[in-house]
Amino acid sequence: MYALLDGNNFYVSCERVFRPSLRGRPVIVLSNNDGCAIARSDEAKALGIAMAEPWHLIRAKLPDAGVVALSANFTLYGDMSNRMMSLAAGLGPAQEIYSIDECFVDLTGMPGDLVARADALRRRVLQWTGVPCGIGIAPTKTLAKLANHVAKEAHRKPGNPYPRALERVCNLAALPASELDAVLQATGVRNVWGIGPRLSEQLQAEGVHTVLDLVRLDPATVRRRFSVVVERTVRELQGQDCLAFEDVPPARKEVSTTRAFGVAVTTLPPLQEAVSEYASRAAFKLRQQDSHAAQVLVFIHTNPFRRGEKQYAKSVTLRLRRPTADTGAIVQLALRGLREVWRPGYKIHKAGVILLDLCDAGIEQRELDLEDEPAPRRRELSAALDRLNDRYGRGTLHAASAGIGGDRRGWTMKQEWCTPHYTTDWEALPEARA
Repeated sequence: MYALLDGNNFYVSCERVFRPSLRGRPVIVLSNNDGCAIARSDEAKALGIAMAEPWHLIRAKLPDAGVVALSANFTLYGDMSNRMMSLAAGLGPAQEIYSIDECFVDLTGMPGDLVARADALRRRVLQWTGVPCGIGIAPTKTLAKLANHVAKEAHRKPGNPYPRALERVCNLAALPASELDAVLQATGVRNVWGIGPRLSEQLQAEGVHTVLDLVRLDPATVRRRFSVVVERTVRELQGQDCLAFEDVPPARKEVSTTRAFGVAVTTLPPLQEAVSEYASRAAFKLRQQDSHAAQVLVFIHTNPFRRGEKQYAKSVTLRLRRPTADTGAIVQLALRGLREVWRPGYKIHKAGVILLDLCDAGIEQRELDLEDEPAPRRRELSAALDRLNDRYGRGTLHAASAGIGGDRRGWTMKQEWCTPHYTTDWEALPEARA
């Protein structure tokens, strides 16, 4: 038995914790460089604002709707996620964090009323973090995701199409067969985890419009007509547990840091600053999952949507002399790669560093150059760098080639409406006034 806990409109909810005046108003959170909507409050959804809709179109379409647009504050969202996940872990003996606002909890063998237990946890999350959430319970992960969808929709639209008894916490396993069929009949096939828009269209063309239609299909036939992935989805919806539960997420096969610039970059020095910072961040991510990288890929490109400008895109992959997670070695190689791909006369819109050919850091690497600083000393230096940046804030210590301008560097992301880092910056602590 699984539970799926999901923070409601998570980014917007995090912002509302510290700005209660945003409650009841249409709020959207924008992507990097304030481009398009990546999170929407229920009020914003009611206005017809679509996910990934560009901000300039929203502003033109709804000039008098009072839409509040905020720049993404991922530092805040990440810290709030950690708080929410630590509470969610108390729901059962094992937890799988699926995304920044979702986690599965294994409820196998848990005694008592699971709905009451889940509702108590939901109330605790709301009280201790201020983030509302919904919880779905079912025998498989796919059904738990579906139950979570039902729980949120039943709360958002009481009685239509789901009964109010299923709001906030929905346990599909506890429903009588007739009531379960009614819920599945009321749910469009597009709402099933793993059924994307294109596959949804294909299924509807075959007469499969609801989840109940999908559940009644023969899995073997589905495999022949579509794929083994869709077959597995059907079996999960029929109650067969096909997706493994992962207590510890697998290490990523590649680590990357890529960003579009706030303004186009036309000279090499600011590009060197950006690539140095991106390489440093990628190296930190590598150490977090206890991996080493053997290759570094660097790319730059212009804005493909500006058709009146000269276009350029180039990447290069270079091999480290030995696998490492050392910031200095990775930054140095990334800068060498940048010099190879750089060409003057272009307006560079985006750059990135991707670390490839990863291996477990626990594997002893043979020293290839006796003149190098011993590997243990380099690991100690990286560990000290991480400790200081964790204690005093990211960017407290960084490679000199990343520059000293901080957020004032011209190439940094445009974030005109970014709220403070309330929970991770002493200078940004909110004040309570009588």
